[in-house]
Amino acid sequence: MATVSFRKSFLAVTVKRVCPFTGKKSNRANKLSFSNHKTKKLQFLRLSTKALKTIEKNGLDAVAKKAGIDLRKK
Repeated sequence: MATVSFRKSFLAVTVKRVCPFTGKKSNRANKLSFSNHKTKKLQFLRLSTKALKTIEKNGLDAVAKKAGIDLRKK
């Protein structure tokens, strides 16, 4: 989480990790200790396996065009 300081008040800016091709988000899961104590954790996603398989099948240009992503943009 990135924070921006402005006159002694803090504005929290969060950036979600989302797969750019499928739109899938991170997953909430339980972190288990040896004593079976459960705490919440996030399983972050960079690029989903489904998207990788789709890119292998159809090609990067076709998948990016369908998702509305311009690969030539600088």
